[in-house]
Amino acid sequence: MLLGYGCHRIRLISSLVRPSARATGCPLRGAEGHDSGRGRAGEYPERFPGASRGEAGSILLGSAPSGIRGGPKGPRSRIFTRGALERFVEPTTIEVEAGQVGQRLDRFLADRLQISRARVRHLLETGQVRLAGRILDLTGKSRLAALGDRFGIVGSLRAEDESPTPRLDLACEVVSEGSGWLVVNKPAGAGVHPLRQDQDDTVLNAVMARRPAIFGVGEGGLRSGVVHRLDVDTSGVLVFATEEATWLRLRGAFSDHRVDKRYLALVAGRYEKARRLDFSLAITRHQPAHVSVRSDGRSCRLYARPLRIFEAATLVDVKLETGFLHQIRATMAHIGHPVLGDAEYGGVGEEIPVQAPRQMLHAAKLDVDEIRVEIPLPADFEALLRDLTEV
Repeated sequence: MLLGYGCHRIRLISSLVRPSARATGCPLRGAEGHDSGRGRAGEYPERFPGASRGEAGSILLGSAPSGIRGGPKGPRSRIFTRGALERFVEPTTIEVEAGQVGQRLDRFLADRLQISRARVRHLLETGQVRLAGRILDLTGKSRLAALGDRFGIVGSLRAEDESPTPRLDLACEVVSEGSGWLVVNKPAGAGVHPLRQDQDDTVLNAVMARRPAIFGVGEGGLRSGVVHRLDVDTSGVLVFATEEATWLRLRGAFSDHRVDKRYLALVAGRYEKARRLDFSLAITRHQPAHVSVRSDGRSCRLYARPLRIFEAATLVDVKLETGFLHQIRATMAHIGHPVLGDAEYGGVGEEIPVQAPRQMLHAAKLDVDEIRVEIPLPADFEALLRDLTEV
């Protein structure tokens, strides 16, 4: 089958694109985006904790789904088996021809499918590219195409063609809302937005069911309306935009560092002196992501102030002055005070005297333009503090 894209013609063996039946009725919008939330190919958190009773003025919408699992070692994961994505979009298959032999895989796929190389990398990272039935990951991007290779791409080729599945059964606590925006109290263990079409247990899936106008805003697709992100195991303030103009304004505020963001972190050891921590950070590993202090990294600053000092831990107020992936977690670990419960940066193990049920990091306060929100610590965080002995 031949399909034309401008002056290019692509030989597609199969290219039928069909939105999920559970997401029908949602308009489609064009905008290529990127994804900064990385996970292992084909793996996503399985639990979406139900929101507890909110403070005065909060809105509790829906309830947690049945069958949710999670425990002290963090959220379980599910691996999407072969055929899971085909229920949403039928695979696209392309074959390497004589004139394409020797091309890097990322360039070959980008040219043949008329998508960006960044989008190709995302498809590889999320396990959507297959060769002879074998799932390829990001390490396959530099693989050289061989004559007769037949690649299958599972899911939508373009980010804007993906639609988050609305989930009214997922709990969604809206703590504040205004013209073109809303703030949600994100529970620990929930992803901000789906990484693939068949992931439907994120905060955005819950928001989509209550505010369908969010679809297509900002980056669109599976990142519709997302203004900023929090790590999966971080709880607290999360802002979405439901109108394009508001999304542009709020994104500009984040880019210009006009947002006052405060976090509460329970870290290992006694952190006794308030000070600014200025380090150059770089992403040194993907799948899962890991950030390290490096001389060739990006300059990142935060101000960390001890609030309560315990025998073997400290509750720290952190004000971000810049924004970078895992900035608080990597910075505190670098100075010898990892966030408790953070397995990636040394916050668990026999040498850590306090064993936390999960990564003890909470986005407590956000102040930008007309949005001023503060969310108290969740129950599991408060419970751990009560068990500690203050000095």
